Amino acid sequence: MRGSGPDDGRHSTSDSGERPRPWLRVFASLALFGFLIGMMIGRLLQPAELRLQEVEVVGQGLHLWFNEAPKVRARHIAGTYVLRVETLGREQQGQLRLQGRAVNWRLQREQRELVLRLVAARPLRGEWHAEEVDGRWRLRVSLAEQ
Repeated sequence: MRGSGPDDGRHSTSDSGERPRPWLRVFASLALFGFLIGMMIGRLLQPAELRLQEVEVVGQGLHLWFNEAPKVRARHIAGTYVLRVETLGREQQGQLRLQGRAVNWRLQREQRELVLRLVAARPLRGEWHAEEVDGRWRLRVSLAEQ
């Protein structure tokens, strides 16, 4: 039976004679706390994401309403008019009348963009203009036949 005396000159309750140091845990806790506070502040100061709010059919084109200024690229491809907007929004489609003729439009998601395609029986020519109206941004798309 073993006694409570020291085995090799040390008491049985001490491992190596050093006391545990809590500084590593304190430092790690402070670093994690600082990281979380930084994330919360960053989230509060982050600008709102660009989002398509609604699409209106007007006389000779469309009005697309956004919460922020849109970044738009336009192209004419084989008689169609194509707009690419870096935004969030849902896919939609519809039809409008241009000089008594039907023009089909469709919004489709392609990666991080919404692509607006306008197609008619005759080649289209289009222009766009963005402006701020009552705290929202309106992208005005005007169409004409070539």
